[in-house]
Amino acid sequence: MEKEPHIIVEDLDMAYGSYLLQHDLAFTVNRGDIFIIMGGSGCGKSTLMRCLVGLKEPTRGRVLYGPISFWEEEPDERERMMRRFGIMYQSGALWSSLTLAENIALSLELYTELKPVRIREIASLKLALVGLAGFEDYYPSEISGGMKKRAGIARAMALDPEILFFDEPSAGLDPMSARLLDDLILELRESLGTTIVVVTHELASIFAIGNNSVFIDAVEKTMIASGDPKRLLAECGHPTVQSFLTRGETKAEGKSGEAAAPCFLA
Repeated sequence: MEKEPHIIVEDLDMAYGSYLLQHDLAFTVNRGDIFIIMGGSGCGKSTLMRCLVGLKEPTRGRVLYGPISFWEEEPDERERMMRRFGIMYQSGALWSSLTLAENIALSLELYTELKPVRIREIASLKLALVGLAGFEDYYPSEISGGMKKRAGIARAMALDPEILFFDEPSAGLDPMSARLLDDLILELRESLGTTIVVVTHELASIFAIGNNSVFIDAVEKTMIASGDPKRLLAECGHPTVQSFLTRGETKAEGKSGEAAAPCFLA
């Protein structure tokens, strides 16, 4: 089956003032992908996600959702498009003064005309989808870190988004909780058919859930690899990519003084 592009990034540059963070990023996220944005610390992974979801305008380039160039649209249209996105931030970003059900209900109250009883039903359904049935009236302080991550995913799904964005979803979790979260992400993709974009440096998660990726590098300030992470591990000879994907256990060798070739796998 031919893949259908869902997000296309063209010639993207990102900067903070005069400091260039990344340049010439170009990749495609296909519909139904679990797409991994990966790279070392400080390379700009979270900034790239912010450019994709409308929180930071790139210095140059385009982000296309279908035929629509997001950053070339008027602000009102961009805001409308952003309602198609669900975002889970690294910290979970739940309102501590609201129950889990109230956290999920907030966006439904703001952007729909549904009655309170229906909003409550949807909140319960979203919590059940992430394994938190019965926790509607709990506050974030009353649940574990892994449960907060799940509640953050439930809130991200409140408006039935086309695309889910997760920023370091496994950060701070023990290995078992991280594995359960990976399983949940796979289940959501299979059951809902949602496109999912994940920022992470956790190798176990990268190989467990990712079927497509881009690797951005802080030294070269651009992308140096893209494709299925498992194929990159097996086929990419770039030493930086190999070192990252093997935790430095192996290193590809190249000719002295010769720049390593990037690896863009279809």
